Amino acid sequence: MNDRTSRVEDEDALAFHKEPVPGKLAMSPTKPMATQRDLSLAYSPGVAVPVKAIAEDPDKVYDYTSKGNMVAVISNGTAILGLGNLGAMASKPVMEGKAVLFKRFADIDAIDIEVEEEDAEQFIECVKRIGNTFGGINLEDIKAPESFIVEQRLRELLDVPVFHDDQHGTAIISAAGIINACELTDRRIEDLTVVVNGAGAAGIAVLELLKAMGVHPDNAILCDSKGVIHSERDNLNQWKAAHAVQTDKRSLAEAVDGADCFLGLSVAGALTQDMVKTMAKDPIIFAMANPDPEITPEDARAVREDAIVATGRSDYPNQVNNVLGFPYIFRGALDVRARTINEEMKIAAAQALAALAKEDVPDEVAAAYHGARPSFGRNYIIPSPFDPRLISYVPPYVAQAAMDTGVARKPIPDMAAYRASLARRLDPTAALLQRIQGAVMGHGRRIVFAEGEEPAVIRAAYAFQNQELGKAVLVGREEITRANMRLVGVPEDAIEIVNARLSDRNADYSDFLYGRLQRKGYLKRDVQRLVNNDRNVFSACMVKLGDADGMVTGTTRSYGAALDDVSQVLDPAEGQRVMGMSIALAKNRTLFIADTNIAEFPDEEALADIAIETAAAAKGFGFTPRVAFLSYSTFGNPSGDRSDKLRRAVEILDERGVDFEYEGEMNVDVALDPSHRFLYPFSRLKGPANVLVMPAIHSASIATKLLRMAGGATVIGPMLVGVEKPVQIARLGASVSEITTLAALAAYDPDKHDVESGLSE
Repeated sequence: MNDRTSRVEDEDALAFHKEPVPGKLAMSPTKPMATQRDLSLAYSPGVAVPVKAIAEDPDKVYDYTSKGNMVAVISNGTAILGLGNLGAMASKPVMEGKAVLFKRFADIDAIDIEVEEEDAEQFIECVKRIGNTFGGINLEDIKAPESFIVEQRLRELLDVPVFHDDQHGTAIISAAGIINACELTDRRIEDLTVVVNGAGAAGIAVLELLKAMGVHPDNAILCDSKGVIHSERDNLNQWKAAHAVQTDKRSLAEAVDGADCFLGLSVAGALTQDMVKTMAKDPIIFAMANPDPEITPEDARAVREDAIVATGRSDYPNQVNNVLGFPYIFRGALDVRARTINEEMKIAAAQALAALAKEDVPDEVAAAYHGARPSFGRNYIIPSPFDPRLISYVPPYVAQAAMDTGVARKPIPDMAAYRASLARRLDPTAALLQRIQGAVMGHGRRIVFAEGEEPAVIRAAYAFQNQELGKAVLVGREEITRANMRLVGVPEDAIEIVNARLSDRNADYSDFLYGRLQRKGYLKRDVQRLVNNDRNVFSACMVKLGDADGMVTGTTRSYGAALDDVSQVLDPAEGQRVMGMSIALAKNRTLFIADTNIAEFPDEEALADIAIETAAAAKGFGFTPRVAFLSYSTFGNPSGDRSDKLRRAVEILDERGVDFEYEGEMNVDVALDPSHRFLYPFSRLKGPANVLVMPAIHSASIATKLLRMAGGATVIGPMLVGVEKPVQIARLGASVSEITTLAALAAYDPDKHDVESGLSE
């Protein structure tokens, strides 16, 4: 990566953390605060009642406060990522990020706490005094050996789970991989010979967990930068000394000779090809140094085709990713109000992950693997972080282990019901975007950014291309485009630029467009002028004639004006209606809303068409559509002429014999209420609606903007659906991330359901 590329990515990272508000966390109340009664219940005098209840029974704190779903992410900044001791405040972005991951993957509220204290005893005293106000403590980025002391003492002092993820997270994920690697190579863990290179917190934790799972101490060698940790060394601290073995081996090369398994938590290049050659048959190699592993998978397999290789990197199979562990371990521990996280709970988490890797993968995982569908084997021994089943799969193992070992305050009586409740907790926002991006990665689709001179568009195009979502093409004048690329720090040669006026495809585009428009009042020179001067027309011609796979525009013109430009070139897809659809993502709910920007007052035929197309798009994103035609009335109450067209739209769907659930007319609260069938037992919806067909464009627009601004939902779109080629139109002044997302949607093309990705029905 050159310096200019590094600078623009640095700027993007800073902008991400700064805009629209600094940081990655905010607080949101869980109770209404709208009336005087609300305030009196939330604070004085009503708050005195739970205060007295907790004073009488301290365990009631879990019933009346957020403690049971709150984790503190605590650091002193002495070992931040791979950057070293940069101080407590410098660790705050990392700790905020960890807190966000807790929420994203396990719906756990987390708060970051940075302690300005490097002395272990003082740090312990500080955390001890605040620790029990939380349901659990996640220690992070504390240097060894102090990290061992801090965790051990706090586990003794506090009555809540304390977990140092730098140690145990990697240990648990790698242990899951070892379980499956042993199965694939017909080994028993009890017979495994293991070498761990790297005697820091993570390395020692990995070795301790493997021993707890059955690896014999005589078969386990720990190495540090000075070589093998053996019983004759006199320079060992108490944690290294605990794993010293009697052996005549002194170097890493000697240690791995004949070994079954190598686990690296050290530095790049530590394991050489010559060392790999000496390992036992079917060697198991976990090279987990980041960002560059001890040996790359290709280098290891170049000398040992029988090797099973895992790394810490996402661009190789078998990624040892801590996000597979800590959110779900804490979820299970919190849900049984565990007093600690013990070895049995860690082993249970590893066993759960190992078992999940053997299951058939869902569509979300196939999408993350660029359309391939991985299956249990040498290149898939650890589940994907994109697997949506993790939230309902791992915590029950952890919770059961806590109950079996007597550290659970609140046993779970019905594990099946618990699993179902976990599945409902997952926030779909990031998952859907990851699914879209995963589906398009690696296909190399060319997406035209019509307003290529705009700085925000340039940054979005660069992000789109840099994330390997496809090939970006900027339409603009070279001099101005390159000047703005320099302005935002994008390398001038990083993105292809096409000048509409100077393109050698102008004649072909003009001939094609003249054939379309000559009977609509356009002269040949009018068409030539459009191709030369209107970048939307030029870009649409590129897509129409196969020089690009899709386009994005709209940041400098109104939606209607941009759509008119595109419509000069492109037709509706065969048998479809051009319409707008927005996707609203909120906690535990994903809604597809249409038509949000095209049909002003659709009649009953149009409403039926819109329902069919939106349901098809929902299927294309991997959802089972349940369509509701929304109105101010529900099944004739109150009655009125305005609901007639909605009732007729339902009748039209009856006649067409569609293959999805639909119902109407109905009010939005009825449509989204899963229990509405108690009042309306004749309803054909078997659950809450997720496709909402609006009676008019103004109600659709108002609803989506209310969801975004007042409801806190993430709204993607409005997306353009039903055009013969993939086109997406951004809102005026759209952000870089919004433009990038629309570009990914253009590459994904929900109209085609992206069969290659494995996401289609």
